[in-house]
Amino acid sequence: MMMRSIAAAGIAALFLFSPSAFAITAKEKQETCKFGADDQKLAGAKRKTFLAKCMANADAPAKKPAKPKPQ
Repeated sequence: MMMRSIAAAGIAALFLFSPSAFAITAKEKQETCKFGADDQKLAGAKRKTFLAKCMANADAPAKKPAKPKPQ
């Protein structure tokens, strides 16, 4: 009985933390990019450029802000 519980927990963890559980579809990404463009009130060429860069981004984590240089 104990071994079944451990095995079931292990299998559940594999499904829970699999990469496909965190995959974003193209439609979801497009909606997110459009929301970002709307939030910044972009229009015309700036909006088009923003959307192209946003859609091309490979789900990379956000960059850390540059540290200020000591004076």
